[in-house]
Amino acid sequence: MAISAKTVKELREMTGVGMMKCKEALVACDGDMDKAVDWLREKGLAAQAKKASKVASEGVSKAYVIDGVGVIIEVNSQTDFVSKNATFQAFVDDVATVVATENPADVETLKAANYPGENRSVDAVTADRVLSIGENIQIRRFVRYADGINVAYVHMGGKIGVLVNLKAEGIEDTAAVAELGKDLAMQIAAMSPSYVSSDEIPAEEVEKEKAVQLAKAIEEGKENTKIPEAKRKMIAENKVKGRMNNFYAEVCLLNQQYVKENKTTVEQHVKAVAKQLGGKIQVVKFTRFVTGEGIEKKEENFADEVASMIK
Repeated sequence: MAISAKTVKELREMTGVGMMKCKEALVACDGDMDKAVDWLREKGLAAQAKKASKVASEGVSKAYVIDGVGVIIEVNSQTDFVSKNATFQAFVDDVATVVATENPADVETLKAANYPGENRSVDAVTADRVLSIGENIQIRRFVRYADGINVAYVHMGGKIGVLVNLKAEGIEDTAAVAELGKDLAMQIAAMSPSYVSSDEIPAEEVEKEKAVQLAKAIEEGKENTKIPEAKRKMIAENKVKGRMNNFYAEVCLLNQQYVKENKTTVEQHVKAVAKQLGGKIQVVKFTRFVTGEGIEKKEENFADEVASMIK
């Protein structure tokens, strides 16, 4: 099948592998991007591919703690200039307040809720802001945490938002727990884990990763023909055990090296802080939003755009 240059470029950006090998992988996998990533990894050409957006849109991802309730929300605009506009920022703040106080089930329910200080819906006020600002505005997604100790962190003015939810037992100094939460939120923003612990990873994802690592290890062992095939497979299986630990250390927050002290893991650091405060601390959950993640902008040819303007 024909593979477009755009698809090859996308795979290259995801994996860091050269264009020709990316095209070879896509041809071998009939254009399936996920299978092509695994194909490259099995050949030892690509590391674990991160879940990344195709092309980032604009807007902000902001996290809040409002009367103890944690909220993280993404609102998109067409340009970065508008996302920094004070009117736009105030609108995002107000919508987050609605999420905290009204607990809407989804974005559509949020749009139907009353906007703070006005006898109109969030959707109606959104339409007004579109007219006054002059750009399309979309409330894309949100998450709300009602219980426990919630900690919010906003990175680069809203390019990344993180909300962390902790549970503390036997600890009176909640400010110290919140300080730990801030450190964890910064870790999450920087290191982009997908799960709190390995227990949360779906079994099928674990098995898929094991299969990829086993195929990769077997491929590496093919060069040593002096070792019997059965023994080569046993060696490959032993390699997989160590590589799965590396996998967990990449995708699980508690397994990651703590960025402020890389001689310890996040899990060890949390336990040390809890012991110092005389109780127990559990990282219950977290949400990390990257503004525009997964949204593909309309791509336009600059020359065609200029030509259309002078017609």
